[in-house]
Amino acid sequence: MREQIERLAQMLRAAHYGVALTGAGVSTDSGIPDFRSPRIGLWAQYNPMEVASIGGFRSNPVRFYEFWRVRFAKLADAQPNITHITLAQLEARGYLKCVITQNIDDLHRKAGSQRVLEVHGNYTRGLCMGCKKPYTIHEIFEKVERHRVPLCDECSDLLKPDVVLFGELLTPDFDKALDEIARCDLLVVLGTSLEVYPVAGLVPQAKRRGAQVAIVNRDETPFDPIADIVIRSKLHPVMAELQRILLP
Repeated sequence: MREQIERLAQMLRAAHYGVALTGAGVSTDSGIPDFRSPRIGLWAQYNPMEVASIGGFRSNPVRFYEFWRVRFAKLADAQPNITHITLAQLEARGYLKCVITQNIDDLHRKAGSQRVLEVHGNYTRGLCMGCKKPYTIHEIFEKVERHRVPLCDECSDLLKPDVVLFGELLTPDFDKALDEIARCDLLVVLGTSLEVYPVAGLVPQAKRRGAQVAIVNRDETPFDPIADIVIRSKLHPVMAELQRILLP
């Protein structure tokens, strides 16, 4: 594996416009559970259509907030791990231009990454479904504690975390991500199964446009065959070695 990591380091050195694409596996070392693992992922234990879809949210907001209250509290306590920190350092040194993330946990920003495209939103923010007034997630959960269903101070419509639920469009950051994919000559994919579209489609798009693709993930992905390098591993040892090579 060390030879593969050395090659990834060489690809980062040679890239003029490197971009990282990250998924849930990046944050598991911070204590945030994966959603899609066959045995231990949240969706193996709960029906996402009930607790993570826009239809479920509108039909039973009490159930939605009961489910997410504890999980959002854990997100607030989570701290960046070696992968978040290494990506921020790689950006600071010029090896990466931005991070495109499917995660809502805000840990890339906490770690110091400056250009983060959050295509599924950010749990720290919320908004009114009616007038679009912004709220912090803390303000929303204060209302949940008092009234169970949080309503807007201005128009009395339902308040929602600013995260993409099943049945919703991705955030405007996805259009920016498409621009980054069009510009990049190296796409480093970390900790994602690449099963969720349209984000998964960014990988073949980058390849078609001539970018090199590196995939680092514990399990195989549908796009391993088109990648220039595949490192099938947990992220921690790979990031530790990259730090040793590129960030002395």
